[in-house]
Amino acid sequence: MPSLERTIIARVEPLVRDVVEHEGMELVDVTYQREPHGWVLRVFIDRQGGVTVEDCGVVSSQLGDILDVHDVIPHRYRLEVSSPGVNRPLKTARDFNRFLGSAVRVTTGVAIENRRHFKGLLCACDGATITLAIDGKDWQIPLRDVRKACLDGDGAGVQA
Repeated sequence: MPSLERTIIARVEPLVRDVVEHEGMELVDVTYQREPHGWVLRVFIDRQGGVTVEDCGVVSSQLGDILDVHDVIPHRYRLEVSSPGVNRPLKTARDFNRFLGSAVRVTTGVAIENRRHFKGLLCACDGATITLAIDGKDWQIPLRDVRKACLDGDGAGVQA
């Protein structure tokens, strides 16, 4: 990720987290990127039972005001607040523990037995390693090696 994007996210994330947690929700992810029609700040929120359109609207309104007051983004941008959807990203040990028993997709930064892409059932997370069941085999994947992970919304073909 280029430096500008990292800098903006580092400035914005604490403000976003305060608003989201104040509303009783969880901040899942913040992205900031240039798209064909300009810059977009995306905020993904969740809560037990899921979020509603109204939840997203409340957070968006509050966040828009706070970001304007703090003036942390030096140019025009579009703010989008939404649910992470069925392919919710998993970033922390807490995320992995919350979704034990779910179908997941994981990409690693280093090969594990000549493999970097995994799709299986999330069986365990001890804080340092996750365990995926794939076709009758348990795969131990160190969290430090996980480059990207998300729920597998369709879960098709995932068998323990």
